[in-house]
Amino acid sequence: MTDTPARLLNLLSLLQTPREWPGSELAERLSVSARTIRRDIDRLRELGYPVEATKGAVGGYRLVAGTAMPPLLLDDEEAVAIAVGLRAGAGHAIEGVEEASVRALAKLEQVLPSRLRHRVSTLQNATIPLTRGDGATVAPSTLTALAGAVTALERLRFGYRAGDGTESRRQVEPYRLVSTGRRWYLVAYDLEREDWRTFRVDRVSDPFPTGARFTPRELPAGGAAEFMNRSMARAQTELDLDVTFEAPADFVAARLPSHLAPTPTGPTTCRLRTRTADSTEWLAVRLALVDAPFTIHAPASLMTYTKDLGARLTASVR
Repeated sequence: MTDTPARLLNLLSLLQTPREWPGSELAERLSVSARTIRRDIDRLRELGYPVEATKGAVGGYRLVAGTAMPPLLLDDEEAVAIAVGLRAGAGHAIEGVEEASVRALAKLEQVLPSRLRHRVSTLQNATIPLTRGDGATVAPSTLTALAGAVTALERLRFGYRAGDGTESRRQVEPYRLVSTGRRWYLVAYDLEREDWRTFRVDRVSDPFPTGARFTPRELPAGGAAEFMNRSMARAQTELDLDVTFEAPADFVAARLPSHLAPTPTGPTTCRLRTRTADSTEWLAVRLALVDAPFTIHAPASLMTYTKDLGARLTASVR
């Protein structure tokens, strides 16, 4: 193999297998001399790949963890597995999966060959996810389109459905994607309204990068996350939640989002007291899904809604 770049890529692919490779075996695999292998190892080290050599009559090489993340070579199956995993996590706003996973997905899908993109899409379309909460999900293609526009500083057009069902077309300068654990939001400057806005990504449709670049405007003080928190606080009325459970605190906590954390009141009881912007409807369903006896002490609106919901559910199976 006389093509040095191709040989280096093949050598790197072998070294990324979790094992130690004797120099003689690498030379045989690549049809070169042991001296050429040593030179190629030095080139990989210069490129930032931490290749460790072991001493001995035979000698061996293996790739170890370094101080930075070098580029990886993935085979077809590995690339499909990673893309599907990132799509599943990003598309359903799993708690703890932040903007970095969407950026990774955007980078990976940009370089996937068409045959692998087709495999990823086929597998995704054949899978039915088990959703949580209100079941709001996001198309991974929408997330990657938004992430790409954010990174490229490119103006974006999309359809948007407001909470009351009103449909509109928007043209924005996208600034950041923000995950709240249950949902994704886009923080952007709305060009028609001449003001900053937050958009629920599950209500965005047909995002289309216009190709027009923009210079980022100065976001109101506090950054994207703080701006979105203030925006959500203006749009939603917070509730003072007070609920007791006849179950251990760790049992209840494992079945609720992290922002709803109960406090132990005994070995088999706990109490949840917090202020939340979650909707009454969503809270009623989430409390029921804990699968333990509970008593709502406040707010009154949640007590009323839960009672009515229970009556409707009971009536539905008579």
